[in-house]
Amino acid sequence: MGIKIQPHNQQERKNTSFELSEVLTREITLFGSSFNNKKKEEWYSELHVLLKSGIDLKSGLELLTETRKKEKEKQLLQSLVDPLIAGQSFSTILQENKHFTDYEYYAIRIGEQTGQLAQITQELSDFYKRKNDLKREIVSALTYPVIVLCTALLVIMFMLRYVVPMFVDIFKQNKVALPGITKMIIRFSDMIGSYGGYIIGGGIVLILGSSYIAKQPWFRKAWGTFLLKIPILGAYFRKIYLAQCTQALSLLTSARVPMVDSLELVKNMINFYPLQNGLENTRNAIITGDKMSAAFAKNPIFDKKMIALIRVAEETNQTEFIFARLKEQFNQQVKHQSQLIANVLNPILTLLVGLIVGVILVAMYLPMFRLSSVIG
Repeated sequence: MGIKIQPHNQQERKNTSFELSEVLTREITLFGSSFNNKKKEEWYSELHVLLKSGIDLKSGLELLTETRKKEKEKQLLQSLVDPLIAGQSFSTILQENKHFTDYEYYAIRIGEQTGQLAQITQELSDFYKRKNDLKREIVSALTYPVIVLCTALLVIMFMLRYVVPMFVDIFKQNKVALPGITKMIIRFSDMIGSYGGYIIGGGIVLILGSSYIAKQPWFRKAWGTFLLKIPILGAYFRKIYLAQCTQALSLLTSARVPMVDSLELVKNMINFYPLQNGLENTRNAIITGDKMSAAFAKNPIFDKKMIALIRVAEETNQTEFIFARLKEQFNQQVKHQSQLIANVLNPILTLLVGLIVGVILVAMYLPMFRLSSVIG
């Protein structure tokens, strides 16, 4: 049985939970939340066990609230129990709570309408488990390269700000003719000395203003396009978002949500402009009568293999199975590419840092060699 999702309060949901509904992307870098993805995975899993064992929803929520140690977490879960006792539906309670996303609201609503709430909570637990696994893969792949890059920048800034000026004083005292590469490094050092404070200040302002800029459509479009065009990493980012997209579509299709509504919901959840634009175009094409595979094929963000399997799903009426397979395939590809990027990027960054430091040292010592030959 298909369940029609009425968009009567869609704009309101966008305004009230836009940032949190970016859970498929933004929470990769979000730490310290009172009810983050890891806790949601555990909470939905425990709720599934209780519901499956025959305990009613109110008693299950009360039991889970009592087992929480942190006061903030206990207060959050208690705020779900009180409205339920007052007669509100569980999905409505989640809709009004800022700690839960559109995805969870619609999934729980589907569970209530179909009588499969226990199954839906298990699906949500599995969904967040896959999200957490994906997050760990990304963090594992990028942590070391980021540390190396930051260390390299600090070393280079130190050399340009303090080491190079010491050599410059020696060169001036002895009136040594400087080669072109040395002059270039000295000019760069002077620029760092003169404008270093402005550069650091601009960086701080940019970081503080990034939360506002990141919401602007022009920036989201430009940033998304830039990410996809980065060599090697572009394909990696693309697969990350497609993995998230197929994870969401897999659960929605298994709950018999119509494809048009599923695409709209997933579009509102993933804050990545190229994919959002592709999902919107696909949805509009399906509404106007195009086949699902043809609609997906019109947007370059979608993988060719994905389009081919969707075509098979149309012919065999196995949409649920195909999206489940796509979900597993993209997750495996992201895991494999995470390991590959870590193995390739680490030595490349190390060589790059060594090369830059080497160039600075050579540029500084070349005049010293000339000076020693003149003295000799």
